[in-house]
Amino acid sequence: MKVPVLVTGGAGYIGSHAVLALKDAGWPVAVIDNLTTGFRFAIPDGVPLYEGDIEDGALLARIFAEQGTQAVMHFAGSIIVPESVENPLKYYHNNTAKSRALIDAAVRGGVKHFIFSSTAATYGIPEVSPVTEDSPKQPINPYGMSKLMTEIMLADTARAHPLNYCALRYFNVAGADPQARTGQSTAGATHLIKVAVEAALGKRDSVGVFGTDYATPDGTGVRDYIHVSDLAAAHVLALEGLIEQPERSLTMNCGYGRGFSVLEVLDAVDRVTNRTIERRMEGRRAGDPDSLISDNRRIRETLPWVPQYADLETIVTHALAWERKLTEIRGEA
Repeated sequence: MKVPVLVTGGAGYIGSHAVLALKDAGWPVAVIDNLTTGFRFAIPDGVPLYEGDIEDGALLARIFAEQGTQAVMHFAGSIIVPESVENPLKYYHNNTAKSRALIDAAVRGGVKHFIFSSTAATYGIPEVSPVTEDSPKQPINPYGMSKLMTEIMLADTARAHPLNYCALRYFNVAGADPQARTGQSTAGATHLIKVAVEAALGKRDSVGVFGTDYATPDGTGVRDYIHVSDLAAAHVLALEGLIEQPERSLTMNCGYGRGFSVLEVLDAVDRVTNRTIERRMEGRRAGDPDSLISDNRRIRETLPWVPQYADLETIVTHALAWERKLTEIRGEA
């Protein structure tokens, strides 16, 4: 059952948690990462790291041969929505063209299973929330479109070749490994909980609240926050599901099915840190929906996925612990 897995982007935020989840569960795992946004310290001891790019077909062929790779978990890519609007070709290159090269190499290398890090941005601004997997896919930015295009490539490839896949559409990923072995380490991150714990530790002066006039109880945007370790666990279960039923491919939302507003998140950070973060009220950002919450019935019905950390204060606590550790790591460097 436990086949060798190659994790792309395994030195990054979500990828490094997937590596830990695989390693903890006894899967043979290797990583490819070009380290442009990933960190060598995020790779656990004993996990082979190939420093290189996923569009390097010769390198991928060598990895597949050396590792006996039978499954790929694909996290490598660019993820900042405003940047995708300003520089769409970067996103269509990094997220779509490079994914095409990776899928091609996987088919050529006889890889049987492919798990793809997709996003709720494929839905655009949904008319109804919670959002089901069958809701219209109408991305409003190149980031979401670049991911949707990769989903389509995977579906077409799976029809033509002996490869099945799972596309996991993430909602708002947050938190860090409960043992503080890895976490979100990118400088200048835009994710709310990361920004808020940085502010709580004095790394930022304040936190911007973008829009206070949404059709939500307190006027700020509501999002579905999922703990990164629960998300990583979902990837391992999805891989098991692909191996058990090689004729079946899957597309599933990853979220808790519950939303919190921006102000509720900041209140939780205040409670956990016992201090008050300065909030800077600003105008709406283009394309932000009022509410974006997952309907997660499909993943719960398809996989034996039972979230362990579905609690906002737990997510904040783990993010804060990692942020403190990150300060030590960078201080030592």
